[in-house]
Amino acid sequence: MDYLPLFAEVKDRPVLVIGGGEIAARKITFLRRAGARVQVVAQRLEPQLQQLANSQTIHWLATEFDEAQLDAVLLVIAATDDTALNQRIFAAANARHKLVNVVDNQPLCSFIFPSIVDRSPLLVAISSGGTAPVLARLLREKIEALLPGNLGRMAEVAGRWRSRINAFRHTTDERRRFWESAFRGRFASLMAAGDEPAAEKALEAELVQPGSGSGEIILVGAGPGDAGLLTLRGLQVIQQADVVFYDHLVSDEVLDLTRRDAEKICVGKRAGSHAVAQHETNRMLLDAAREGKTVVRLKGGDPFIFGRGGEELQAAAEAGIPFQVVPGVTAASGATAYAGIPLTHRDFAQSVTFVTGHYKADSVSFDWSQLAQSRQTLAIYMGTMKAAEISEQLIAHGRDKTTPVAVISRGTRAEQQVATGTLEQLEELAHAAPMPALLVVGEVVQLHHELAWFRHMTATDAFDASVIKLA
Repeated sequence: MDYLPLFAEVKDRPVLVIGGGEIAARKITFLRRAGARVQVVAQRLEPQLQQLANSQTIHWLATEFDEAQLDAVLLVIAATDDTALNQRIFAAANARHKLVNVVDNQPLCSFIFPSIVDRSPLLVAISSGGTAPVLARLLREKIEALLPGNLGRMAEVAGRWRSRINAFRHTTDERRRFWESAFRGRFASLMAAGDEPAAEKALEAELVQPGSGSGEIILVGAGPGDAGLLTLRGLQVIQQADVVFYDHLVSDEVLDLTRRDAEKICVGKRAGSHAVAQHETNRMLLDAAREGKTVVRLKGGDPFIFGRGGEELQAAAEAGIPFQVVPGVTAASGATAYAGIPLTHRDFAQSVTFVTGHYKADSVSFDWSQLAQSRQTLAIYMGTMKAAEISEQLIAHGRDKTTPVAVISRGTRAEQQVATGTLEQLEELAHAAPMPALLVVGEVVQLHHELAWFRHMTATDAFDASVIKLA
C-alpha cells in the first residue's frame, strides 16, 4: 500500500493553491465543498476564480510564490505549468513537513486526490495510487451507479438515531444486527421513496417492538432479457432482497445480479402451462413478507404491462402488506429497438397499440376493426399460439394481407432471432419461432433491414428453407 487512505477535515482550515487557471479552479471547487479556507497565489485568475476573489469567497494572497506562504497552511496544491516552480514548491513543502500535491505529477505528491462518490456524509474514495487515474474514474462511475442518491440523507437520519439505538441495544452485536436490518428493510425503502417521517416511524417500531413489523413486497421489472436494460433502481432493489420470486422470462444474466445469499424461487409461467398457479404465487409473496423479509417479485419486461403485477399488488394491499413498484423496459419497446423496428415513424405509423394474445376467454373482446386500421403498429405479446386467428381477423376486418410483420424471438438477448414476412404468412412465422416471441404488425417492420444494429440471428440463420421463403 503506497498511500495511507485518510479522510481529512479541512473545514475552516487554510489550504494554499498556487495557480489560477482551469485546473486550479477544479481543485478549489473540491476544497470549497469541504469548507476549506482557500488561499491562492497566481499572477492572474481565470474568470470564475476572479469572481470568487471579488466576493471574498477565496483569498488572493499574492501574485508570486514565496516559501514563507507555506508556514501557516495545512495543505499545498501546485497547479501551474511551470516545471521549475512546481519542483521548488514540492521541495519547500517537504522541508516544512507539509502535505503537497503537484497536479498531474505523481512523483511530486505526498498526497493525492482520489475519485470521489459523494453521498455526504457518506463518501467513497477510489485511488490507483496515481498509476491509473482513468481506471479509478471508471470504477467510480460504476460504483456511482450502484449507490442510491438518498444514501446521504439516510446516513444523516441514522446519525440522529444513533444515541437512542445505543440506549436500547447495549452490545455492539445487537446494534450491528439492528442497523443491518434497517438498511436492508422497510426503513431503507421508505427513505428511497422520500417518506422520511414514515421511515423514522419504522425505526421506532423496530426499536420498541423488534420483529413487530412486516416486510414488504417490491415488484421489479427485469426488462426483456439484456441485463444492461435493468434500471439502476431495479439493480439496487434486487441486491437488497432477502427472497426473489422470478419467472421464466427473467434472464440468467439478470438473476446473477441479485444478492448472492438471497433465496431464489421460480414461480414462472410459460405459454400453455403454469409452474405455479397465480393464487399460490400471491400466497407465497404474502407469507414471505409476513416473516419480515424484503420480497422482490422479479418479472420479465414491465410488471404492469401484461405481467399480472396489478393482481399481485392487489393481494398485497388487501393483506395490508407494504409494497412498491420499480418499472422495467417492456418487451415491445426493448425487442423492437434491438431489431431496428421503430414502433412509430412519421412516414409509416402515428400510433402503437400493445395487445396480449393470451387472455381470459370471457374477459376480452377485441375491436378487430380498430386494430385492423392501417398506419398503426400492433405489438402483440404472447400471440404465437393465436397467430392464425390474429392474421385471419385482421385481414377480415380490412388490414392488407401484404402488411409487413415481424416475429422477434428472445428479444435483446444474444440469441435474438428476427423473422419478417407479410400478414398472411404470420401463422407460419410464429409456428417456427422460438419462445418467448413478440409479434409486430405494421408498415414500420420494413425498416428492420435498414435499421437492424444488434447482432442477432436472421431468418436465414434461424429457420428452415420452407420458412425462409416467407421472409
